[in-house]
Amino acid sequence: MYGVVTRNEPELSWNEFDRAFYEMKDVTGRATEPVTNGINMISCFGDNATVEGNPDVASVSSDGDLATRDRTYFDWDYVCPTHEEYRRGILEMVADAADDYPDVRLDDVGFARPEYCHCDRCNDRFADSEFEDRNEWRASVITEFVAEARELVPGNLYLTLYPDPYEGHLYERSGLDIDALSEYVDEFVVPLYDMAYTTTYWVEVIASGFVDRLPEPVSFELYAVEVDIDNLIHAVEVADEYGESVLFGYDASQARAALRRMQADQQDGVSHGVDAVDDDA
Repeated sequence: MYGVVTRNEPELSWNEFDRAFYEMKDVTGRATEPVTNGINMISCFGDNATVEGNPDVASVSSDGDLATRDRTYFDWDYVCPTHEEYRRGILEMVADAADDYPDVRLDDVGFARPEYCHCDRCNDRFADSEFEDRNEWRASVITEFVAEARELVPGNLYLTLYPDPYEGHLYERSGLDIDALSEYVDEFVVPLYDMAYTTTYWVEVIASGFVDRLPEPVSFELYAVEVDIDNLIHAVEVADEYGESVLFGYDASQARAALRRMQADQQDGVSHGVDAVDDDA
């Protein structure tokens, strides 16, 4: 099964794709109205515009550093997952999306990194909680958020995971308790992004690791923008061995070309057997 992730609504109806995800809100903070003919995807705690407009919403490290993209390793700004007003706004987006299409995908869910968040609000809530271990408390915050989103989604709930399948890493990094989240999530999606896919052994390593780790189905998302079509097809073939589906990110035309090439190659490879007899012989 093949799908597309796109910002262009007309591409949602292209018949080459079995499923289509529409980026309703991205990490820049850009948001649009939900669509009725695709799975709306919402960046939850990645939001440049919100943090730029109000730095007080940003996650804070144990050293007092804000989780912004001017720091090493950050590609976008992270909002603190315990900020009630922001969190409420995201859940309202989820509800609006689910009103227009029953399935919803949550993107950028979790804490920024292991050393986040130590804002005053998080420190107070952890101190007042039943937990002695801060990682356990962080995981409870994220699981509660996903559970609240689950109540708003009548169809399938998808959740994007950072591409790190090693035991305990997602828990320590982002506060994601996979076993707890699987109670609410119908399918996980793992982006395996590369600009070229000139080698694909790492695609197989990560994909197989997630299949072994996850209790729920997993799909893998590949980057399709300006990627050589033969290399993209090779990556698809590897990911397809492990995933519930393979999704193409942000270039539906290239994705469609790859799928058509794959279909043509399959047709060219059809054999009717060496003993096939020509009726006119």
